[in-house]
Amino acid sequence: METELKLTLEAADLPRLLAHPLLADAGSTQRLLNTYFDTPELALQQRRMAVRERLAGTQWLLTVKTAGQSEKGLSRRQEWEGPTTPGALKFDALVDDAALAQDLMTLRPHLQALFCTDFERQRWVIAHGGAQIEVALDQGRIHVPGTDLTEPLLELELELLSGPESALMALAEVLRQTPQGPLTLTPSNASKAQRGMALWRRPR
Repeated sequence: METELKLTLEAADLPRLLAHPLLADAGSTQRLLNTYFDTPELALQQRRMAVRERLAGTQWLLTVKTAGQSEKGLSRRQEWEGPTTPGALKFDALVDDAALAQDLMTLRPHLQALFCTDFERQRWVIAHGGAQIEVALDQGRIHVPGTDLTEPLLELELELLSGPESALMALAEVLRQTPQGPLTLTPSNASKAQRGMALWRRPR
């Protein structure tokens, strides 16, 4: 179960965020290349699910995310992720829900790449409010392969690794307050998959 708080910010506020005392060290940085799949009839979107292949460094990962709850930027949903071979889409070896795995294997021959995200992730793990929280700053773009459809991606994700869920909101409020003045960190319910699908739907 993934529990995270997604926040959007303005590019002009980025230097102040990175100067925040809690983010004083550089953290770790990794480039992530992601491709999202669905059928021509958008069977996964109708179920509010996402299937993604990710290249993280030199490792390929397959991810399945199910429909969840999202309110004021805070989302809770089931997620499976594991090593893969590009294009294999071996859901039966990844998903431990037998019925869901079978459904995905049935859809597999019809899945096609719809859109991609390409971004650099800067990552910190912070102890706050009795919790361990991963802070991830993503900077890059969303695009539809073979078209000129693209839009910038800049967001901050706070993912709960352990501890109380309330610590996510508490940490967000602390991050808003910088020595140079408050930041605008706005909760967002729109996932990267939802934004990519909206971009894919735009007229060519």
